[in-house]
Amino acid sequence: MKRMSKGEILTVGLMMFSIFFGAGNLIFPPALGQAAGSNSIIAMMGFLVTGVGLPLLGITAIAMQGGKYVEFMNRKTYPWLATALLVILYLTIGPVFAVPRTGAVSFEIGIRPFLAAENLTLGQFIYTLFFFGATYYLAMTPNKLIDRVGKMLTPALLAFLVILFVKSFVTPLGEVLDATGAYITAPFSQGFQDGYQTMDLLASLSIGTIVVNAIRMRGTTDNKSVSKICIISGFITVALMTLVYGSLAYIGATSAGVLGHVENGGQLLAGAVSIFFGPAGNLLVAFIIALACLTTSCGMISGMAWYFNKLSNNRVSYARLVQAGTLFSFVASNIGLTQIIALSVPFLVAIYPLVIVFVVLSLFDGFIGWRYSVYRLAINVTLVFAVLDGLAAAGIKFPALTEFLTAYVPFYDIGMGWFVPAVVAAAVGWVYSSFWDARDSEVLTTEQ
Repeated sequence: MKRMSKGEILTVGLMMFSIFFGAGNLIFPPALGQAAGSNSIIAMMGFLVTGVGLPLLGITAIAMQGGKYVEFMNRKTYPWLATALLVILYLTIGPVFAVPRTGAVSFEIGIRPFLAAENLTLGQFIYTLFFFGATYYLAMTPNKLIDRVGKMLTPALLAFLVILFVKSFVTPLGEVLDATGAYITAPFSQGFQDGYQTMDLLASLSIGTIVVNAIRMRGTTDNKSVSKICIISGFITVALMTLVYGSLAYIGATSAGVLGHVENGGQLLAGAVSIFFGPAGNLLVAFIIALACLTTSCGMISGMAWYFNKLSNNRVSYARLVQAGTLFSFVASNIGLTQIIALSVPFLVAIYPLVIVFVVLSLFDGFIGWRYSVYRLAINVTLVFAVLDGLAAAGIKFPALTEFLTAYVPFYDIGMGWFVPAVVAAAVGWVYSSFWDARDSEVLTTEQ
């Protein structure tokens, strides 16, 4: 087996950075910084856990299973769970939330600053019509052009952000104001939940195989070594993402006194660019982000169509799925960026804990082994609390139940009531499997 050089590990780290560095995610750190104000550092620590750390652990978990994560999920939980999770995943990072967001983000940052208020609705309709028309065309005509454009745009976008960051530190927008809302009393947990919005943990279960295969192509083949390289390369990605997200949060934290409290991070970032560089800066960033979002949109629609075409055994054609996906994304994008974000929050609050628990447990699978009840009990219990948290985020509350759970379940009041019950359920599952689950013992004998 070939040992990877430091240069090759650096290359993998940069590749992972380019995968997770999406233009659509640029809007969340500035919004966090503006709302968190003086508590931005603590809030950003929570954001980095779910927005950067957990996605990298997701890729590591896939590497530990040799890239065969679906089969692993089928074996450890229930046959339907892997399919259900992947369906939800491809819809979420596809036409339901992430793809409409690419159109909305590129409009908010690149086009909105040049339009009068009375022309915003029509302007967004026309822009997204062309944006998703281009998405459809590119997804229907697979070629290397979109990959080449994407590879050029990532450095271009990063270079522009470096210039923006330097400018923001040399001549700050204003003073850092006090925290607002939930960031006053629980900045870390609020930042932790804000990281859900990146959807990168969900995406890591889809793109993890790409990273694993890239490492294997360089001569490292055993799962343990591949996992180790993922972790080492991950530190490079974490360092770069911390710099990018941290700098964006700083811009947001210093913006409130100048820009006021805006609706979303897209408007905030556009306002900052306008102040620092004027209309010329807005035009440049509009061009870069529009193309960057277009490459992302095309890739997500193509991936979604490929998966559902495979799931249907070719009964639903790739072309029909691309048509449906782009049409739905076009309609959804026109409800506006703020509304897309608001609608996605309850759903992500409900689904993210399930993925977190499964990824963390799979990292310890060498210790858990044949004790399948650890996974099943932890997932089932997490599902109950995650659904309650999701309903609460949607404004659907049960006062008596909420009062009881807040009093007796740790962290329930900050939206993380699933954490301790999941740990307890995993421990109970361990004991049950070890002493009473005869079927698990038979599985152990079979596997040995």
